[in-house]
Order: sequence, then C-alpha cells, then structure tokens
Amino acid sequence: MAGKLEQKFAEEIFRKAQTKRSSFIGELTGSGAVSAADLAHTLSQAFAVPLIDLDAVDLQRLPKGLLDSKICQDYRLVVLGKRHNRLIVATADPSDQQSVEKIKFATQQSVDWVIAEYDKLLKMVSSNAVTATESIENIVGNDFEFDDLVSEQVIDASNTSASEVDDAPVVKFLQKMLVDAFTLRASDLHFEPYEHNYRVRFRIDGELREVASPPIAIKDKLASRIKVISKMDISEKRVPQDGKMKLKIGPDRVIDFRVSTLPTLFGEKIVIRILDPSSARLGIDALGYEPVEKERVLQAISRPYGMILVTGPTGSGKTVSLYTCLNLLNKPGLNIATVEDPSEINLPGVNQVNVNEKAGLTFAAALRSFLRQDPDIIMVGEVRDLETADVAIKAAQTGHLVLSTLHTNDAPSTLTRLRNMGIAPFNIASSVIAITAQRLARRLCPNCKTVIDIPPKAMLEAGFKPEDLKGDWKPYHPVGCSACNNGYKGRVGLYQVMPISEEIQRIILRDGSALDIADQARREGVSTIREAGLYKVKMGLTSLEEVLAVTNE
Repeated sequence: MAGKLEQKFAEEIFRKAQTKRSSFIGELTGSGAVSAADLAHTLSQAFAVPLIDLDAVDLQRLPKGLLDSKICQDYRLVVLGKRHNRLIVATADPSDQQSVEKIKFATQQSVDWVIAEYDKLLKMVSSNAVTATESIENIVGNDFEFDDLVSEQVIDASNTSASEVDDAPVVKFLQKMLVDAFTLRASDLHFEPYEHNYRVRFRIDGELREVASPPIAIKDKLASRIKVISKMDISEKRVPQDGKMKLKIGPDRVIDFRVSTLPTLFGEKIVIRILDPSSARLGIDALGYEPVEKERVLQAISRPYGMILVTGPTGSGKTVSLYTCLNLLNKPGLNIATVEDPSEINLPGVNQVNVNEKAGLTFAAALRSFLRQDPDIIMVGEVRDLETADVAIKAAQTGHLVLSTLHTNDAPSTLTRLRNMGIAPFNIASSVIAITAQRLARRLCPNCKTVIDIPPKAMLEAGFKPEDLKGDWKPYHPVGCSACNNGYKGRVGLYQVMPISEEIQRIILRDGSALDIADQARREGVSTIREAGLYKVKMGLTSLEEVLAVTNE
C-alpha cells in the first residue's frame, strides 16, 4: 500500500474480513493502520480513477431512482449522476467486480467509478437511507395510530420487493393516505412516480389536489404493498392490472376500494377509487333533484317495464343515481340483477355480475343469461354497442324494467345516439320511457361564501331570463376557509329529466333530429342542464362560474 502497510498485516486483515464477511476496505480503515483519506488517494492513483470529496456533495441534489437503494447499502455506493448509458458511482473499492455486475444486471448500464473516502461514503449511504424513512414518518406524523385502519387480509411482508425503506413506514404511510382520503371525502387517490419525484394526489369535489410528496425510493415497495392487498400479481409490472380491497375503518365501518395499476416510464402509477356503499343509501332527496324532476324519476321507476337511461360524462354521478333508484326498488318481492364493468357499489339483495371479456362474459352475454333467470329489474352498467343495446331494448319490451347509462351530452341527443347505433326508431319509441342527463357541480361552502354583484347583462348572457333577475336574491362567490376546498365543499347534481311523451315518440318514429326532440321537450316543461344549474345559483348552492364551467358544451 504505497509502502505504508506491511504485506503480512494486510493479509491478516484480508482473512479477517473474509471470516466476518465484511469489507476489506472497512476493516483496513477501522484497524487504524491507514487513514481513509490516504487509502482513497492511493486507490485513485493505482486505478487511475478520479477522487471526490463527498463533503462537497449536496445529498438533496443527488439523482433519485437510478439504482436500487438496497444495492447502494449492501455495496456501500452512492450514485452521483448519469451520462448517456453510464452511471457515475462513488465507491471506496474500485476492485469490487461483484458490485459492477450487480449494477449492470439491475440497470442495464455500465459503471464509471469515482473514489471516495470510506468513512464519508458510509455516512452518506446511511444518511440517504434515513432520509427516505424519515420523510415518510414526517408525512405520517406521530399522532397516527398504526391500527386505525385494519386490512381484512394479513399481509406477508416477505412478498414485497426490497428497498431501503422499512415495511412499517410504508404500511403506515399507505394507511394514512387511505384514511385521509376518506376523511377529506376524496373519490380517488393517485400515486404517481416520475423521474426525480413521487407525488400523491386526491380528487376532492372533482378536482385533483396534491397532498404528499414521499421519497421516490418508496415507489416499488408501495406498489407491491398495494398489489398484495388487492390480490394482484406483484411480479407483473409490464401490463395494467385491476383489483379490489376491503378495509375496515372503526368497529362497524367497511370501505371498498377499487385499484388500478398502469405501467409508466418511471414505475407503476396506481389509482385507487373509494367505493362508499352508503352513498347509494342517502336517498333521492340527497342527490339534488328539484321536486318536478324527482316526481318524474319516481314515476319512471314505478313503471312495470321499459328502459330508463342516465347520461352524462365520466364522473358525473350516474352510478350513484342508478343505485339510488335500485335501492328504492330493492324489495323482497322483486328479482334485481345488474351487470357492470366492474361493480362499484355492493347492494345486498341485488344479484351483481362483473363483466369478464376474457371468459366471454360480455354485457350482451350477461343480459341474455339474465332473461333466463326470471328477472323483474335489470341494470346494465353501460350501453356500449349495438348488440348490448338490442338485447336491452328487447328486455324492456318483454316486461322488464331496464336501467342503463349512455355517454351523451343531454337527454334529447341520447335518442339520436341510439338511432345512430343501429336501433330501429319503432324499437326506441316503444321501449325508452325516460332519460336523465346529469352533471355534478361543486357546492359552495356555507361558512365562507359571500355575495357578489354580477352585471345584469352578464347574467342574461349566462342564460337567466329577465324575470329571473327580479327579487332581492344575489349570487354567491367562493372565498375559501379551513373547512372547505377553495370555497367549495361537496357537490350538487344538475339534472335534466325527460319523460318520453307520445309527441316525442312520434318525433322518434318519423326519425326527427335531436333539435326537434329538444324543442318538444322544452314545450313540455323539461329544463336544460344549464337552466337547472342557474336555478342552483339562484338558490345559493353553487356559483355562476362553476355552472358555466360544468355546462359549457
């Protein structure tokens, strides 16, 4: 060692390191025979490798996720950067070929060594590991009890992938995110990995909000944890997967979660949908129907047969509306069957079927089977194609009440959409009994909403009629407080309920357009979704800008 270490002593330390299965460099510097600085300088010259002082390196600015942190800990390495297909890695032992092969296998990258002093290297590797765990614990906090949320399934920690983050902090972090999402009335949780950061977002009242930025090192461990609970294949990371998990909050509250994974450039993005069965039992009054609309819906679902369609974009509350109706119809004397992709709300007393395309269980196939099961009421998750629509309409014509959804902008255009799918006009006219179009608008927070003066011209341009502006009412504006989300708290439904009258049936039979149907519906007192929203503004439930945004078509 450049004349500073006797060969006999070096051989003795080498045998000692082999016996203890420890690092020769570590035993050498620990013996006091040579300093870490002298050893690093000598190795730099002997191997013609650059020397770096890690005291001058900012730990926070180091790239994340380029190399599995467990490899960094096991072989005492620090990744300093990347150049093309080569990793720049700091080490105290450039002769360690085992670590080179391990890095190549794990990353498919070559290695450019940089020599660092062993004691400083150990300190940085240790700090890097502690930072990740502490970051999670800082997010979770000390006031969160580990058993606040208990999974129905016992989790085997040995099945999860290795990283430098312990199991307990990751489990605790996931539990806190689920509890927080439920507490904040979020509908979805998004776990999103990127090249240099990781973020968690909640969809609250229809808007995504970032709630946490855990260390990127937890992405694999967290993904594995979620997949184990959801009964997915944790070894499969190349294709999307779907699963469900059921978690218990408190002694008598169980919440279902639907889980979806998606392979992205920098890891698996995971979206968890919160499925609260109690939302379907809130009752029709909680959905926000006006008295006239509510009466039309109740009349439609009381019919013995026919088809009722609920339309609107994704996330507009169609499923909750359908299940609210099913809950009203769910009596011991009726046989109710549903087919969905997948079932989101569990309703006791209803026979629920999930679509399985691979097994050949499509919407149409399930519908045909239902007709042999002596049903009274059938709910189809979505009318996607002509085959499903055809079977559903035949079921409605043969003495069954059929409820389903369709993606259209309003109620009148739904009928022309069925026509464009290939359904004959006389079949549409004889089967469809009512159509509901809906949107969800954010509800103003009652604690902080304030009156705002809007010029009458702007109110008229928005759709208000001159007589609507009479009176002493004023529109409200969102402000924001500690109890809400930027001035809004919860959501309220905007509905257009259109019964199919005899006159509308005649328009359908002569193949009339959506405009013809809309004109007739208006003459019969059916309001548009915009008008329903403006009424909610007049009632002080939501803001004008929210209604304009939701109904801007």
